[in-house]
Amino acid sequence: MNYNKETAAFARLLGIMDELRDKCPWDKSQTIESLRHLTIEETYELSDAIIENRSDAIKGELGDLMLHLVFYSKIASETQLFNITQVIDSICDKLIVRHPHIFGDVVVKDATEVKDNWERIKLTKEGKKSVLSGVPESLPPLIKAYRMQEKAAGVGFDWENANQVWDKVKEEMEELRHEIETDATNWRKEEEFGDLLFALVNYARFIGVNPEDALEKTNKKFRRRLSYIESQAALEGKMVHQMTLAEMDALWNQAKEKE
Repeated sequence: MNYNKETAAFARLLGIMDELRDKCPWDKSQTIESLRHLTIEETYELSDAIIENRSDAIKGELGDLMLHLVFYSKIASETQLFNITQVIDSICDKLIVRHPHIFGDVVVKDATEVKDNWERIKLTKEGKKSVLSGVPESLPPLIKAYRMQEKAAGVGFDWENANQVWDKVKEEMEELRHEIETDATNWRKEEEFGDLLFALVNYARFIGVNPEDALEKTNKKFRRRLSYIESQAALEGKMVHQMTLAEMDALWNQAKEKE
């Protein structure tokens, strides 16, 4: 495959980054630490674009993230920590090691076996001390639960089928109900609610649903429908809090019908 265009485009980005770092006061003042929160923001903007299936926005947000990768590498190269070549070589080497079914003689039958091999390779060849060491503590709790379950499954610690997981969901639901009905402490109710959420995340994984994506889509749906209620209330010269629940329910149903 001819990568001339891709190479030229990437070289252009590197050149622009050099110019900005040399001449722009804002770019010159940035550090690896100061970029961190901006990178998180860009990642969430990419996530929004993907969930909303806006291809132009995805393209733009990917460009923003790529700039950040180049920016970090440029800053690091100034103190000889590492450079962009080393960053790229590092991921290339990792990809080759983690795909022995492509670059070696390992045979796999499906994507699940590929993922399972990744976890074993991390533990045996990459020196990871724990199956869960690759799950950042700062991940949002919902996606953290999903990733921990995936990684545990990769080494064989998993349920056999979805029915077993659904039984676990029902068990956790009953335990939560018991704590509520017996007027347990908030600590106990919180613990059981967390167990229920964890079981639901596990079930989502078994039925092929990403719980983070599912919840975010529901969040957006709720926002969209509530905004419709607010806009219709305004047409009637009302604020939402001045409407009855029945009036709001009727408008909610209208919003559903329009989707």
